[in-house]
Amino acid sequence: MSKNERSTSPRRPAEPRKNDQQRRKPDRRIRQTRDRLGDALIALIQEKPIDEVTVQEVLDRAGVGRSTFYVHYRDKDDLFLSELEDALEMWTTALSRKREQSRRVAPVAEFFAHVADARRLYRALVDSGRIHAFFDLAEGYFARGIARRLKEIGGTNPDQRDLDARSHALAGNVLSLLKWWLDRGAKESPKSIDELFHRMVWTGLQ
Repeated sequence: MSKNERSTSPRRPAEPRKNDQQRRKPDRRIRQTRDRLGDALIALIQEKPIDEVTVQEVLDRAGVGRSTFYVHYRDKDDLFLSELEDALEMWTTALSRKREQSRRVAPVAEFFAHVADARRLYRALVDSGRIHAFFDLAEGYFARGIARRLKEIGGTNPDQRDLDARSHALAGNVLSLLKWWLDRGAKESPKSIDELFHRMVWTGLQ
């Protein structure tokens, strides 16, 4: 995976840490440094077990100094989580950001294709026991993205509790489908899974 495919420690909370101020776009030099560190970490965890990767190996691969690393991150897991959150924020707001004029509530086709291209990283997360933390965190992000899309699409006017319940249920469905699809060898096209998911969203299981 590229910098958009990250995971986290199983001890991390399932809710995002970043408030609006923290999400403000950093300047180009800071972003480049963070990207180099994130890309280095992801490359390394596809070569060896995640727990065997050291901060020094990340620094050597990225060409970044130790003092610079600790300006941005507490440790390796903090870098891991930050990269995952950036990726999930990007994917789960993709339809809203491009103002897609459709009734899709999540970019299932695009996200599934992206994950399938990074099968080695997915396997590394499974083997390390971190895949459950990934799914827990992803569900929160997808729920917020789906709730936003449901408001944009309109047609219904659920109260906030109802909207939260629907969006979390649908987010769970996205991730259950992803696991089912990957575990079966990703035989169906991402586009066909997207169509299946959205038929279930709008017409139920008929």
